[in-house]
Amino acid sequence: MKTVYVLNGPNLNLLGTREPAVYGSQTLADVEKLCADACEKWGLKLEFRQSNHEGTLIDWIHEAGKLHAQGELLGVVFNAGAYTHTSVALHDATKGTGITLIELHISNVHAREAFRHHSYLAPAARAVMCGLGVAGYPLAIEALTRI
Repeated sequence: MKTVYVLNGPNLNLLGTREPAVYGSQTLADVEKLCADACEKWGLKLEFRQSNHEGTLIDWIHEAGKLHAQGELLGVVFNAGAYTHTSVALHDATKGTGITLIELHISNVHAREAFRHHSYLAPAARAVMCGLGVAGYPLAIEALTRI
């Protein structure tokens, strides 16, 4: 059984209370349930994590890279939050491990502030999804099964 990592970056622990007009009212626990259900449907193992710390996220990408090298990882769904727009280190970790990564955003970042329009992750990602709300998570998991 292959594993899917779903990684969430800074402030995603505030889902449900942080700007519900932008991010919706569902919590991170609700998102984890959506992901667990999707993984069960596709016969996958789920590793679902959230951190506000860039180094921790990098460590988890490295961990996923080891599983990838062993043939045990299907891919990574990564909502890096604001680190998307600031972190060369996350780009380098993704590229360096060779993992299949889908960059995911709950909101349509291109319809928001200009500083959210650039992604350091996108060049290292297989695909980018945004603007589908939390429904994007199970869709991204399904996409990993199809690419």
